[in-house]
Amino acid sequence: MNKIITWSISAALAGFLFGFDTVVISGADKQLQELWNTTDAFHGSVVMAMALWGTVIGAIFGGIPTNKWGRKNTLIIIGVLYFVSALGSAFVNDPISFAVFRFLGGLGVGASTIAAPAYVSEIAPASQRGKLVSLYQFNIVLGILIAFLSNYLLRNTGAQPWRWMVGIEALPALIYVVFVFFIPRSPRWLVSKGRIEESKKVLQTLNPNIDVSNKIMEIQELDAKEKTGENIFMKKYRFPLMLAFLIAFFNQLSGINAFLYYAPRIFESAGLGESTALLSSIGIGVVNLLFTLLGVFLIDRLGRKQLMLYGSVGYIISLSLVAAAFFLNWGGLWVPIFLFLFIASHAIGQGAVIWVFISEIFPNRLRASGQAFGSSTHWVLAAIIPSSIPFLFSSIGPGYVFAFFAFMMILQLIFVIFMMPETKGKSLEKLSEEFSLNHNISISNN
Repeated sequence: MNKIITWSISAALAGFLFGFDTVVISGADKQLQELWNTTDAFHGSVVMAMALWGTVIGAIFGGIPTNKWGRKNTLIIIGVLYFVSALGSAFVNDPISFAVFRFLGGLGVGASTIAAPAYVSEIAPASQRGKLVSLYQFNIVLGILIAFLSNYLLRNTGAQPWRWMVGIEALPALIYVVFVFFIPRSPRWLVSKGRIEESKKVLQTLNPNIDVSNKIMEIQELDAKEKTGENIFMKKYRFPLMLAFLIAFFNQLSGINAFLYYAPRIFESAGLGESTALLSSIGIGVVNLLFTLLGVFLIDRLGRKQLMLYGSVGYIISLSLVAAAFFLNWGGLWVPIFLFLFIASHAIGQGAVIWVFISEIFPNRLRASGQAFGSSTHWVLAAIIPSSIPFLFSSIGPGYVFAFFAFMMILQLIFVIFMMPETKGKSLEKLSEEFSLNHNISISNN
């Protein structure tokens, strides 16, 4: 079990770089707009959002290398992309070049949301799968916290602090690549490629107590039912496809990425000074980390659906309060406090569940393709929504934006109660049969 934890953490470190890369730009936000004197529209949609558009492409096409070259090789490529992106972004002198290097980092983020959860879900025992896959999300929020902290510590470094802020990411990217070199390949991917002997060795290492031949036979039988040439858009896979779409859709319609990208700007809009806004952002990172740890602890105990229920209720309350604070001009620390509640709700609900859930609901051969679909949905919205925030804040105001997000979370609560199934404690093969292969679809709490 110790080896499984070590390998899971190594693969999940892709999440650390994901979180760091996504949020580190928030510290450079206003510096870059002032330096290059760009309009709100150009700054939001090109300078700030180009990494997200890279993430969309990485998510759409990341299933291809994940299936063809394997989970491990794809994770190594992801680390290289992060490294090149960080160094390139730090040394450019114009907004277009900056956007290009940020785009490369985005490719790494998008592909990591497919390769890392797929890898961990395929090496983890069913009873521990939720906890181990959610290590990816834990690493995301750890990366977010470290990025906020790094931005604060580097805020006065040199004549252009933003270069240090974005460039420092090259160091953890390099460390990550070294770690991933030492993890084994996914046994289920090896079986799908006919590399049975290699798969047996990995399975034996993962769990010396199981009958490896029987497990290989179980995986092969499922693969045989998944006919070559099938795809996730076939009628038999409609239910898991719909689940992946809806959980990803609601994840972004909470406003989470818009908030993480523009946390300092939102706090300044609420009346906090620039330094206080950056410091409050660190508070967001701490709350995110603590409640993600709680989510990781509870996900295999209470289940995915229960955590989503708690998170949905918390979203509705916190977003409504944030909207009210802007409408009624509540000053001081009210907005940060309500947003801390929002982050806690996200961390214990959607944050802990999304990548685990999407990695569980598709059959082995189609897992990477299914995750690519869910991740693409997530990242298309994650690109559109944050890129529109500067314009929406200046035109209709933050209050209406947060009120809209609160309404969308009411719809998420309905989805969780009436449609979302529970997946905890079941093998990936069992879930595949329930959701698609046997059309034995259950949408109850069992």
